[in-house]
Order: sequence, then C-alpha cells, then structure tokens
Amino acid sequence: MTITPEHIRRLTPYVPGKPVEELERELGLRDTVKLASNENPLGPSPLAVKALSKHLGEIHRYPDGSGFYLKKALSEKLGVSADQLILGNGSNELLDLIVRTFYHPGMNAVSSEQTFVVYPMAMQAVAGEYRTAPMKEAHYDLEAMAGLVDAKTLCVFIANPNNPTGTIVRREELVRFLDRIPESVLVVLDEAYFEYVDDPHYPDGLSQLREGRNVMVLRTFSKIYGLAGLRIGYGVARAELVDSMNRVREPFNTGSLSQAGALGALGDRPHVERSRGVNEAGKAYLYKELSRLGLPYTPTQANFIWVDTNRSASDLYEALLREGIIVRPMGARHVRITIGTEGENERLVQALQKVLKR
Repeated sequence: MTITPEHIRRLTPYVPGKPVEELERELGLRDTVKLASNENPLGPSPLAVKALSKHLGEIHRYPDGSGFYLKKALSEKLGVSADQLILGNGSNELLDLIVRTFYHPGMNAVSSEQTFVVYPMAMQAVAGEYRTAPMKEAHYDLEAMAGLVDAKTLCVFIANPNNPTGTIVRREELVRFLDRIPESVLVVLDEAYFEYVDDPHYPDGLSQLREGRNVMVLRTFSKIYGLAGLRIGYGVARAELVDSMNRVREPFNTGSLSQAGALGALGDRPHVERSRGVNEAGKAYLYKELSRLGLPYTPTQANFIWVDTNRSASDLYEALLREGIIVRPMGARHVRITIGTEGENERLVQALQKVLKR
C-alpha cells in the first residue's frame, strides 16, 4: 500500500546527464566534451566570479529573502518596478511556482509538442491536464494552440526560443495569438535563451507586459551568463501576480552566492558579447559541417542545434559517448547539440565523421 497519489506515481522525473567525471571513469575516457546541456562553453561571467569571492565569508548568514539588491538592479536594467519581479532557483522553479500558485482542480495548461519537458511535469505534479498542439515544421503552431484554450485554461507555456528545436515565435504571430487569448489566461513567455537571438522579428515579452497583456516573462542567468550551477532566474509580471507567487514561494529560495553572482554578471556586457560571438561562429561552422555530413538540422536562434540523425538517436548518442562527446538524445531520431568553442565543435565533427561511417 502506498500513500503516493496516482498522478505522482505516473510522473516521469527529469533525468539529468551523468557528471562528466563519472562517465570518464566508467568508459575510460579523458578530455570529454560536454555538448548536452546548453551551458556557456566560455564558463561563468568573470564579474560574477569576482562578486562570489567577495561574499564567501558571509555564507554563515541567511540570504536576503527578498533579493533586494538584485531586484533593484534588474528593475533599473529592464525598466520595470521591483514589485513586478520575482527571483527563482533557476527559472525552472518559477514554472512550478506558477502552477502551484494559480492552479484550481480541473484546470488545464496549453503548450506545444516537442517543447520544454518541465511544462507537462509541473502540471502533472498537481494532477492537472496538459494539452499540446502539433508543431509546424519544428515551430509552435499558435493558431492550433489558441484553439485548445477554454474557460478552464490556467496558462499557456511558450518557450521562445524553443527548447529543443531552437525556433522562435515572431512578433506578429505572438500579437495575433495574444489578441485571441482571454484576459484570464496567463501566457508564460519562457525566454531562457533570448540573449542569443539575432532575428529582428523576435518579440520582447516585456513590451507585451507594458502594453497590459497578461503575460509573465521568465529569464535565467544559467545560459549566456554561465551561472547554471548557481541556479538563479527571474520572472516579470503584473505586481498582483508576483505578490501571489511570493505568498507560496519558499523563504530563502535563492542563496546569497547566487544573488551576488547574478548581480555581478548583470553588468558584464563584454562576457555576453564574447559569448554571442562564439555562438554565432560555432553556429556557422556546424551548419556547414552538418550539411556536409548529410545530417538535416533546424536553423536555431539559441545556443544549440536540433539535428535529425536519420537513424536511432540513442545509438548515435552512445557512439559519440565512446568518442568522448556528450550530446542529448531527444526522441527517436533527434539529438540536441550545444554549440561549443571552436575546438569543441571540431572535436564533435571529427567524432561524427568517425561514427557515421560505421
């Protein structure tokens, strides 16, 4: 006999990749290249590291539960009021917090197939219904998604850029979609990779918020700032929604080092520009090499590429692993490959050339 509810027993937990050190020990590898988790290959912001070192002597104190200084800096940078900001243990925590705060029994959430795995997990954890529309050529079909929204819809999740396809919803599409969605439905714009986008038609979610739309914009310090290990992100929404979420949020959900690192990174424009440059150069190189190898890919606006392997994705993953390259299998035929440094990308291509001949 178990006290665990059925909807929790059916929940498939997120399975992170093994630590690189453990894989190297198991397989007898050295100098493994990890291109699986969309991390910044340049490492953390140097200004973040400097800020962390200054706060190490204070970790016996509880962190600032309100995140006053980080929210103040974000408020000034983004042009929003501090009461519109909420900090999270990565933006992932905020996805879960949205559902836990606003869910009522019988409600549903709407999103797309082939999108971020945490969206359905957050809904299943409360026994909520999760509705998805098929994709159109690796893009969100917002028209189909709007057709799934009804009087019981809590929110719509839109990853922009989308993980794992790297595609975006453009400004005109988003405006048309928002025009169709009832005011009662919260539209969550998950912009974890927005700093990498170079498409001029990419919509700034904050502009939709300023226009009075019922949206919440989620962003993170894990990607371009290189602070994935600190687990810190933020959300921006109407003050009354943030107030409700803060009533449910765990006290001290972001640590003092996380806040200090994020505050330091926020002012590190050179690191952001270097990271964008490395990503653009790597993207161009991998497009050329993937085409040469006969591997179809989806053009990306993020720091990863969704690749059709034309074979078993798990088999290709295992073969690359034995060559010291870690990628992320995504379904039956696709792998998601993080864009690395010049040397890492070359190692990947060399490994692909070798395993594809087998």
